Amino acid sequence: MIDLHCHVLPGIDDGPRSLEEAVALAHAAARCGVAEIVATPHVSWRYDNDSAAIAAALAQLNAALARAEGSADERPRISQGAEIAATRISDLDERELSALSLGDGPWLLLEPPFTNAAPGLDGIVADLHRRGYRVLLAHPERCPAFHREPDLLRRLIDAGALASITAGALVGRFGATVLHYAESLVEAGLAHNVASDAHDLRSRPPGIAAELESAGLAPLAEWLTQAVPQAILSGAERIPPRPPVSLPSRARKRRWLTQGRK
Repeated sequence: MIDLHCHVLPGIDDGPRSLEEAVALAHAAARCGVAEIVATPHVSWRYDNDSAAIAAALAQLNAALARAEGSADERPRISQGAEIAATRISDLDERELSALSLGDGPWLLLEPPFTNAAPGLDGIVADLHRRGYRVLLAHPERCPAFHREPDLLRRLIDAGALASITAGALVGRFGATVLHYAESLVEAGLAHNVASDAHDLRSRPPGIAAELESAGLAPLAEWLTQAVPQAILSGAERIPPRPPVSLPSRARKRRWLTQGRK
């Protein structure tokens, strides 16, 4: 699997506080079946990171992983990216935006605001598209503005954006409202990727596959965690079409979740 959204770099945002914690997080992700991680620290007003700082932290982590004991299977490839807050886009020049992209292509991981309204978000995404970038929306299932105005997310996707769902949202880690909305996005074909958005080993762990299995989405796992991420990292203009698979109803998935908590 490829994890397109993971806060694995040490001491740079609200992810691991130390290099040791970052190495442990990377090893845990590998044990969960993740072969490649895109390190996506926050670039926001709270965490004023830039591509140079991210590159330095990435080099430090990769060097530590190379020194760490354990098998090669416990050392996922880690590449550079970022989770860019929508409110920071206008503050970044072309060179910096390109350096913060996912892989070698034009895709940016854009964080919508955690507010009840997102005025101007359409314009931000449209402007990025005009400038040659493509937009992958981070955890839209947790954006209150999309809950209040679902047509906004659909418009963004119809205009070419993609949506990346957090794996934990699909098993209720962010509450019932987020769970139900995440399920509705998958059913409506408005979810294109599932990533861990991992921050640590306890409250925000790096699992993806187990969550997809629990949510009844195993038939889509290869598309959500391999085919689409590979297309994004390679800079493809279009992602592969979603395979025509049969998925369980939301009611059935909730029974599985309830049984799993007993």
